[in-house]
Amino acid sequence: MPKPAPAGGEIPFEKALEELETLIAKMEDGKLPLEESLAAYQRGAELLKFCEGKLTAAQARVAVLEGELLKDLPEADS
Repeated sequence: MPKPAPAGGEIPFEKALEELETLIAKMEDGKLPLEESLAAYQRGAELLKFCEGKLTAAQARVAVLEGELLKDLPEADS
């Protein structure tokens, strides 16, 4: 099981997402003992909350940068 982020330290979004995907794969495999499954579920819930928070913050920053008005991206000419 991957180690949690150190107290007071924050892992990058990409690392958190990678760890979450690894946990999900292990849990879906169905071979973890009960206690490890519970620990994996708890860590996964923490990582999910962290990732959702990061995405929400990024969306808010984009909204501010776009003057509170999100626009469609222009279509690329192929």
